[in-house]
Amino acid sequence: MPVRRTRRVVAAAVSAGLIGLAAVGCSQEGAPAAAAVTAGAAERADALSGLPAAVDGTKIVVGEAKASHTVTVYVDPRCGHCAKFEASAGTVLAEEAAAGTVKVEYVVASFLDARTGGTASARAANALRASVDAGPGRFAAFQAALFAAQPGEGAGVGVGEGAGASGGAGGSGAAGDFGAAGDSGSPGGFSAEHLLRIADRVEGLRSAAFDRAVRENSHREWVADAEKAFEASGVGGTPTVLVDGTALPGGDALYDAAEFSKVLRDAGL
Repeated sequence: MPVRRTRRVVAAAVSAGLIGLAAVGCSQEGAPAAAAVTAGAAERADALSGLPAAVDGTKIVVGEAKASHTVTVYVDPRCGHCAKFEASAGTVLAEEAAAGTVKVEYVVASFLDARTGGTASARAANALRASVDAGPGRFAAFQAALFAAQPGEGAGVGVGEGAGASGGAGGSGAAGDFGAAGDSGSPGGFSAEHLLRIADRVEGLRSAAFDRAVRENSHREWVADAEKAFEASGVGGTPTVLVDGTALPGGDALYDAAEFSKVLRDAGL
């Protein structure tokens, strides 16, 4: 399935209410957007440290399975607006998950690789998946640290890759175009070593198993399947947020913790 959607398909998703809060984020038809990040993982250590995470098919679920509400979040590691979301609304979700109010399902896409070239999103998604196996709190803390250390726009084109590379899941833009070590031609392009340096910021994350998974892209099939799940979902961009299957209204609330909290309350949380 092509990553780039036609206007007709995107319009259908909008009419179905699936775009939700992604209106001002990273879309599959526009250029990747840069967004200033004002908070980082260190400011959220208490909320993140004990959060359980588990893999459920193509989703990574954070929080207690018995939570009465489910928040589904679609992200791409290269999306600047996802980084801004993680630093604001992500803080609220971490607190809600820690309180047992919600469980948060993350669908980690990598569509920006296909549109801008390189494999940075897929490499980062692979590392995020690997962090789940390291125990409670590791995924949540690593995701926050990863978005806070997000490479600049245009980073992530690997050695021998052109900026115009394209492809869907399993092709040159998703999980099928990893280099031998996942290295990038850009120092900050989520190369394997860059991802491991980010992991150093999360206590207890680095291990022989985690490092090997990052360097060898051990979860490449999961990354490809997660991208396919994103494409099949009908959402038009990232970040997109749904509460109990219903897209939240508006757009700017994604990037303001207080406003996002209000939106969650209005949605019945």
